[in-house]
Amino acid sequence: MSRNVEFAMIEPSHFKQGMRRLAAGVSVITTIDGGQPHGFVATSVTSVAADPTPTLLVCVNRKVSCHDVIDRSGSFCVNLLAEPELELAKAFSSAESRHARFSTHEWRPLSTGAPALVGALASFDCVLTDRVSVHSHSIFLGTVVDIVLPETPLHPLIYADGQFDALRSRCASPVL
Repeated sequence: MSRNVEFAMIEPSHFKQGMRRLAAGVSVITTIDGGQPHGFVATSVTSVAADPTPTLLVCVNRKVSCHDVIDRSGSFCVNLLAEPELELAKAFSSAESRHARFSTHEWRPLSTGAPALVGALASFDCVLTDRVSVHSHSIFLGTVVDIVLPETPLHPLIYADGQFDALRSRCASPVL
């Protein structure tokens, strides 16, 4: 359905200011290529469907060094970070620490070979099934082929207003 209504374009910086107010979970997206692990921090991760095939999406800027590696490897692992992983999130956010990203925590390969963070809130191992290009980003869709869920309750690491924080409280009643 197309609409013949014209709207004024908003400034990208104004859009970014608004989106900074949306608190999001912090994930480290990892992959393996030629035996070398690669990864970066992302907050644009969401479930697409659970049935019939569990599917996640990750939005990745094409300028991120890992973008082409994910495309080439055909797999990625979404590692949801908990509060204790704050320093890890900072390391994966900085290009200067790229050489040491996988040396400070314990990682293990899942079904695709992509590194899963031991102790993450959850690790979703995905096979890349589709890619959609939208402006400066690609939306990578992945079918979940393996998952690790620790039994220990952890507080999620979140990102809001340009800062990392932790979600320490839970709703009194479940939301459906």
